Amino acid sequence: MTTFTPSAASEVLDAVKWAVSEETPLEVVGHGSKRGVGRPVQTEHALDLSGLSGVTLYEPEELVLSAQAGTPLAEIEDLLERNGQQLAFEPMDCAALFGAEPGRGTIGGVLATNLAGPRRLKAGSARDHILGIDAVSGRGEIFKSGGRVVKNVTGYDLSKAMAGSWGTLAVVTALTFKVLPRAEEETTVAVRGLTDEQAATVMAAALGSSAEVSAAAHLPEGVVSTVDHGVLGGDAATLLRVEGFGPSVASRVELLKSLLADAPEIELLESQRSRTVWRDIRDCAPFADGTEKPVWRISVAPSAGHNVALAIRRQAPATAFYDWQGGLVWLRMEAEDEAEIVRDAVARSGGGHATLLRAPPAVRAAVPVFQPQPPALAALSARLRAEFDPKSVLNPGRMYRTGTDGMTL
Repeated sequence: MTTFTPSAASEVLDAVKWAVSEETPLEVVGHGSKRGVGRPVQTEHALDLSGLSGVTLYEPEELVLSAQAGTPLAEIEDLLERNGQQLAFEPMDCAALFGAEPGRGTIGGVLATNLAGPRRLKAGSARDHILGIDAVSGRGEIFKSGGRVVKNVTGYDLSKAMAGSWGTLAVVTALTFKVLPRAEEETTVAVRGLTDEQAATVMAAALGSSAEVSAAAHLPEGVVSTVDHGVLGGDAATLLRVEGFGPSVASRVELLKSLLADAPEIELLESQRSRTVWRDIRDCAPFADGTEKPVWRISVAPSAGHNVALAIRRQAPATAFYDWQGGLVWLRMEAEDEAEIVRDAVARSGGGHATLLRAPPAVRAAVPVFQPQPPALAALSARLRAEFDPKSVLNPGRMYRTGTDGMTL
């Protein structure tokens, strides 16, 4: 196996041109923190972007940061934190879920996967914060899209098209993101002892109030003890995060407490304790158990999340917890052949999608890892792939079986 390790965009172009001329596929990889997601890529050669590293522009007063694709996300977050800023969509660190060293994810991988953390409800995902990219298409052509300001796009915004493409359309070599100020204070209101159904009602009421909740999650009994080294104890915890200026946070916390006056028990998690809990939720720490047990990431309507989990558990052993007001269900299955049960429950809920985020390679090769696309959307995805990568040299088969690979716009 040959691994290309470019240190400049021109070398990426050379590698892709070679792959196109030889009609030889490449696995596109950064530091490999998300290598276990998706179908196993069967390639003899890899394009390792870890050498494309470094922040190339950072203007805190303009709320903009540019970096090469292989720059570690941890390096960028440290820089932003020193300046009181953040990537507001809270990108997930997948390393712990796969038993790897935390902090190995790259900024290029953030866009390629379009994963977002608990603040997804308020801030959106990577797709909503990308301003511009430099990239090499699967045709072996350099292109740029966007720039350094929000309103800079006419026609198709190819920066957003790369979000969630998992490296199947182009090799992104540099990115520019919008950054935002970090909250001065944060407090999490934890309601204890609720059932999944009761938690869904409480989260809906909180999000519908004027408390401006930035994240809402529910950790059932049996899951809550795996977060923040078990300091939350064993009773189920429904978590509502409030962020902003100190006096504003205090006022909105009081509003939530009055709204939840009938709750059995309320606990406040402040500052670092709150941040640690939400980091663990973001990174799916409850299922970072050192195994390859299948972990599903299910997105449905918030009111349907607990019912989907219940429907699945009635047919197969599974453990679940909830983010995004219940609209994101993290599910760990005890068996490896339950994909049909999961997708049937999602379909019966009224629609959504389920991604098999972790499983042994043999299972990922046999089961559709990403939500199967309707025929019309699959055809559109195939046409898009044909335009960007007509010879399927970039991560072929990573998302769908070769020939139908593509992405959801």
